Amino acid sequence: MPIPTAASSPDPVEIRRRALSRWENEGGSIAPPRPSASSDTPDLTNTEIVQLRIRLIALENILIAVLADGSDSQLQMARQMADYISPRPGFTQHPLTTHAAHHMTDLVDRAMHFRSIQG
Repeated sequence: MPIPTAASSPDPVEIRRRALSRWENEGGSIAPPRPSASSDTPDLTNTEIVQLRIRLIALENILIAVLADGSDSQLQMARQMADYISPRPGFTQHPLTTHAAHHMTDLVDRAMHFRSIQG
């Protein structure tokens, strides 16, 4: 397999377009789709759900800190991703997707607030 050179490498816009196009049908995964989980998977216990919530809170706060230190173009990119996953006119507005897009924008806003109080 030839090693890509600067002239043959796709530009960052093309790389981003390809990655985002996978979200439509593969969940953004580069790996092949996994077989669906069997229906005999046990439900999460309350303790497991609490642990997931704790981890999610930690990840959100780490993301806010990283975004707060990021460039303006990175913040804009996060906002564009929120716009990208928002339902388009004529398509079904799924509540989880709508909430996720709003939450992404909220994370960027919180990062900007954190940046302003740190500066």
